[in-house]
Amino acid sequence: MKFHFYKYQGAGNDFILIDNRTANINHHNPQLISKLCDRRFGIGGDGLMLLQNREGYDFEMVYYNSDGQPSSMCGNGGRCIVAFAKFLGVFDSETNFLAVDGPHYAKISDSGDWVSLQMIDVDTVNRNAEAYVLNTGSPHYVQLTTNLADKDVYTEGHAIRNNATYHEKGININFVEPMDNGYFVRTFERGVEDETYACGTGATAVALAMAQANNQTGSISTPIKVLGGNLNIRFDYDGVQYTNIFLEGPAVRVFSGEIEVEA
Repeated sequence: MKFHFYKYQGAGNDFILIDNRTANINHHNPQLISKLCDRRFGIGGDGLMLLQNREGYDFEMVYYNSDGQPSSMCGNGGRCIVAFAKFLGVFDSETNFLAVDGPHYAKISDSGDWVSLQMIDVDTVNRNAEAYVLNTGSPHYVQLTTNLADKDVYTEGHAIRNNATYHEKGININFVEPMDNGYFVRTFERGVEDETYACGTGATAVALAMAQANNQTGSISTPIKVLGGNLNIRFDYDGVQYTNIFLEGPAVRVFSGEIEVEA
């Protein structure tokens, strides 16, 4: 079986994208997806997304982690598939699409490489000792730290993700350090089971958790620096609920090609 693919990246979080509106690709194959995402034996990527038709929406986003398993919401992936849909002519400048965590609205710049993606509302932030735990479409553990540039994120993140509390369902681990007027964030992602260059739902979780930690309310805009570049999170917080949450950042087409795999 031969099919065309596209490679996109959002702040270094990279994805394989496939236009599956004609439903030619059988994606219920973890081994195939894992092989495609393999950086030595496949195309390489933090995940794979299919753009599909869905009644009532411009398109549907179907996302898999690089381990081949279906995933919860991926924020940077969401921004990349919006840029991909724009490239395919699915919409002009604003879109409504369906993802695993429900409907999403997004707006793309005229240049087509900066996407503002609306995330789900959040009304629950729990504490685990000094860490914050919340779900922004995917579950996240947010921990303040120092000397983040030198931290062994893989070892520490892997240990927390696989402890007795989180081993069964997994959780994404975000280490956070205040920086200038925002935060520097490094993330260990479940499903990838490694540190990634960026995590959109993680950057969102950090911004919300830090607003609570600092007793901020009102309309808030939080710059987030990740290994792969810069993101921005803006939202409203009334002290109880986070609403109008937007994850903003780059979404860039890197290359495209054809690949032949066993059916």
